[in-house]
Amino acid sequence: MDHKELLEKINQDNIKFISFQFTDVNGVVKSVDGPLNQIESALKNGIWFDGSSVEGFARIQESDMHLIIDPDTYAILPWTPDEMKRARVLCDIYLPNGEPFAGDPRGALKRKLAHLKEEYGFILNIGPEPEFFLFLQNGKETIRPVPHDIGGYFDFSANDEAVQVRTELMAALSDMGLEVEVGHHEVALGQHEIDFHFADALKTADNVLTLKYAVKAIAAQHGLIASFMPKPVFGINGSGMHCHQSIFNDEGENLFYNADDSFQLSNLAYQFIAGQLYHAKALSAIVAPTVNSYKRLVPGYEAPVYIGWAQVNRSALIRIPQPMPNRPDTVRLELRCPDPSTNPYLAFNAMLAAGMDGVRRELECPKPLNQLNVYELSDEVRLDLGIDMLPGSLFEALNAFEADQVLLEALGPDLTDAFLNARRTEWEAFRTNVTDWELGRYLTTA
Repeated sequence: MDHKELLEKINQDNIKFISFQFTDVNGVVKSVDGPLNQIESALKNGIWFDGSSVEGFARIQESDMHLIIDPDTYAILPWTPDEMKRARVLCDIYLPNGEPFAGDPRGALKRKLAHLKEEYGFILNIGPEPEFFLFLQNGKETIRPVPHDIGGYFDFSANDEAVQVRTELMAALSDMGLEVEVGHHEVALGQHEIDFHFADALKTADNVLTLKYAVKAIAAQHGLIASFMPKPVFGINGSGMHCHQSIFNDEGENLFYNADDSFQLSNLAYQFIAGQLYHAKALSAIVAPTVNSYKRLVPGYEAPVYIGWAQVNRSALIRIPQPMPNRPDTVRLELRCPDPSTNPYLAFNAMLAAGMDGVRRELECPKPLNQLNVYELSDEVRLDLGIDMLPGSLFEALNAFEADQVLLEALGPDLTDAFLNARRTEWEAFRTNVTDWELGRYLTTA
């Protein structure tokens, strides 16, 4: 929509305040809020703000930043009361001289997708499956979070409060412009998933961001804590964000589809798979970016830890879901290692770079892991078969990332420095902290 259409929409919706939103390198939403009478000036001139205190942004002597509104991202925040009705728009970040800020995660992805379309005529589509937990607020949640319900995978009860909350969440997300497909209870107690229709990678990243803070806001209104932490409870499944990927052209043709192939995959798709497998260890630092992420990526909890691909094997890093009959558009690759703690703009940027490196170099795709339960193989047999594993910790993943020139170039120096500084700081804090597990293990026995 153009500026005139946006102003008309805001007036029709009786909006009182506008949140001008952007993200830091960690994917945390930041906001500069203004009353309705500021929107025309903001559309015309942008909004100046001090970026010196934002994670990964400017140094103090270069702190001035300029927000430029993307009108297509307008959405009402449905949990706000009518008398204070609020909407949001997402913004791209520019420097005072008018150049795009290289450390803006959204802007960086936007430029990469534009380059992909200009050079190849490709459009990257992504459909994510973000999982999350709902916990009770009991004042002890940081010690041992208590799940909101006792349901299991796909469980339903008409009187189940969790179903009611999830339904309200889905309705709110639909009102905000997400094309919600399904929502359901996941495997673990208190765990849920809401899926929305695939879209181009930029819109999908925007939608992931929207989903996360909308779910948290509405859960809080019910006295609940919504957590996208990858592994909040020991001994049960963690939360992932499987990402379904496909590449289309301008005519809406799925370029990953080949009717003559046994998996219905094109050569482009096989090369894309090969690229993501080749860069998998470094890629994990971006798509599973926290210390806690690597407590999810362990054998035994349906999380992928082995670097390989398959159609039916969920232990593989990349799975090929069964497409719908006579629906070439449903042929896709499912990358299973991302989790919802990732910054979606960085994640999709890195996923694209890894896959396209396989395309440019025409990498050969390894054999699939179909009919092979890698979890049951001994390390010796697994290594003989050439099946490697993802890093076992954030420290290992960051080392792999720093050695991967393709992914370093994809993010660029500014984002790379900001990302590594944030993640290394997190690792150092974790490394030097004394945990309850260590006290229980060693206090009286060492």
